[in-house]
Amino acid sequence: MTYYIAKTVSGDFDTIIERVIEALKAESFGVLTDIDVAATMKKKLDIDFRPYRILGACNPKMAHKALVAEDKIGVLLPCNVIVQQLENGIEVAAVDPVASMQAVENPGLADIAGPVREALSRVVNAL
Repeated sequence: MTYYIAKTVSGDFDTIIERVIEALKAESFGVLTDIDVAATMKKKLDIDFRPYRILGACNPKMAHKALVAEDKIGVLLPCNVIVQQLENGIEVAAVDPVASMQAVENPGLADIAGPVREALSRVVNAL
């Protein structure tokens, strides 16, 4: 099983970031964190790295359900979505929550992870 949902698109990197954020909003996700990996690599290691951002996305209702079902599930939250510049375009990839939650032995999470996977798939496919 693949642990992510991905699509390669063309366009301006910053514009794609904006489109991803808007697509997340349309699925009731907010962006809690925005990590600029390239800027961090430059600052901490003085390494030039391709444009690469990690967006920590959270759907509050679904996160609440998951936290009620499994109190330690916060170690797997928020749902990360990456946007990275590749030679053939810009890749947008989201974590597959069904795959990541398989490690947690709690059958109640399947009813939560499935709809979150569907929402993140719609986000990626909307681009």
